[in-house]
Amino acid sequence: MSAFKNPFDFSIRLKGGCSCGKHNSQSEHDAEQARLNEPQEEEAALNRVIESAVVRALFPHDETRRAFLKAVGAGTAMAALSALFPMGAVQALAAEGGPLEKTNLKVGFIPITCATPIIMAKPMGFYEREGLNVEVIKTAGWALIRDKVLSAEYDASHMLSPMPIAASMGLGAQPNPTSVATIQNINGQAITMALKHKDNRDPKNWKGMKFGIPFDYSMHNLLLRYYLAEHGINPDTDVQISVIAPPEMVANLRAGNIDGFLGPEPFNQRAVFEGVGFIQILSKDMWDGHPCCTFAATDKFIKEAPNTYSALFRAIANATVYAHKAENRAAIIEAIAPANYLNQPIPVLQQVMTGKFADGLGNVLTVPGRVDFDPFPWQSMGVWILTQLKRWGYIKQDIDYKQIAEQIFLATEARARLKDMGIEAPAENFKKHIIMGKVFDPAKPQEYVDSFAIRKAV
Repeated sequence: MSAFKNPFDFSIRLKGGCSCGKHNSQSEHDAEQARLNEPQEEEAALNRVIESAVVRALFPHDETRRAFLKAVGAGTAMAALSALFPMGAVQALAAEGGPLEKTNLKVGFIPITCATPIIMAKPMGFYEREGLNVEVIKTAGWALIRDKVLSAEYDASHMLSPMPIAASMGLGAQPNPTSVATIQNINGQAITMALKHKDNRDPKNWKGMKFGIPFDYSMHNLLLRYYLAEHGINPDTDVQISVIAPPEMVANLRAGNIDGFLGPEPFNQRAVFEGVGFIQILSKDMWDGHPCCTFAATDKFIKEAPNTYSALFRAIANATVYAHKAENRAAIIEAIAPANYLNQPIPVLQQVMTGKFADGLGNVLTVPGRVDFDPFPWQSMGVWILTQLKRWGYIKQDIDYKQIAEQIFLATEARARLKDMGIEAPAENFKKHIIMGKVFDPAKPQEYVDSFAIRKAV
C-alpha cells in the first residue's frame, strides 16, 4: 500500500520530493515547518507560563489551587480569570521586543496643556528616539477625537480620563474597548468666572447661572458637579451646564453666554490675561493630584501592534516624567507654544506651567503644582470616575466598579513598563483619595455613591 494518503499528495511529492513541492525531500519540508512553528510554540509556552503565574499568585497554597482547578476545570478557570485580569495585555507585554509593526502613526490631541507630553514628544524628539514617525494632529473637539479613534483614523490619542471608560462601556457612542495606558497630567484645571461675579464668590448663590465644560465625559464636568453639589446646588436643576470646546471658552465668557466654566489650562489663565475673568478655585484645591487627561489606545491597536504600542508608551512616559521636572518647563513652553500646537502667548503658558500667576482679583499667587505630570494610571481614580458617572445617571445599570477600572486603567502593565524604563512606580493599584476634604475609599464605591444627598434621581 502506498504511504501517501491520496493521489494528489503522491503527484505533488513526485514533482518536488515533498508535499508542498518546494523541497528536495519530505525531511527538508518537515525541518522548515518546524522552524516556522518555533515562534508560535514559544509564544504559546510563554502564555502558559504567564497563565500559571497568575493562578499561583491568586492561589499561593498548592491544595487550594488544585481544588479550584479540579472543581471548575483548567479551561473554565482561565476564562474566568481572563474576565477579571487583563491576561491578553500582560501576554502582549511579555512577548514584546520584536520589530515595530508600524512606524508611521497618527496621534490626536486637543490644544490644552494637559496634552503637553504627547505634544512635546514630537518637537523634542521623544518619538524619534523610539523609532517612531508620529504625526500629532490638533483636533477641534473631544467628540471628534472619540470618533477618529473609533474609526482607527488615529492610532492612539490624548483623551480625557473618563473617555476610555465611556468608550468601552458605549456611553454616548458605539462601544469601542479602550484602555488608559498612562495619565498625562494631574491637576491643571480651574473654575473661572466672569468679572461681573467677583463680588459673588459663594457658590450657594449661583442658582440660575450658566457654565461651560469641554465634554460630558470629562473630569471637568465631574468636578464641577461635585463642587456645586457640595455647596447645595443641584447641577441638573439649579444651573445650566453646556459643552463648549476649550478654545471657545474665553470668547463665550466675554460675550456673556456663560457665567463661568470649569476648563483646562491655559484657558483659565487666558481669561485673566484678556481681562474677562478671574480664577474662582483651582481644581488642585478640590482634589490635589486628580487625573485630568490620558494617553489612550484601543485594545485592538494594543493587541495588533504590541511592539509599536510599547515604543509609543516609552516615548510618552519619558516625556511625562521630563515634564514633571520644574527645570524643564521653560524649554517645554517654547516647544508647545507655536500655532501648530497650543497657539498661546508665552506669558500665559509661563504662568500656568510655573504656578506663579495672577488670579484676576489683584493677587499674584504661587502654586507650584498648579499643573503637574505623573504617568501612573491609578485604578482607584478609575473607580472614582465610575462613582460619579453612576451618581449623575450616565451609568444606569449596576456595575462592578473594581473590575471595570482594572480592565481599563492598565496600572499593572504600566508599572512593569515603567520599571523596565528605570522609572519608579507605585507598588499598589488602588489608594484612598481626598476630594474636597472627604476621603474616598475605592473599596466601598456604592456606599460612596449612596452617601451623597444630591445626585440623579433613580
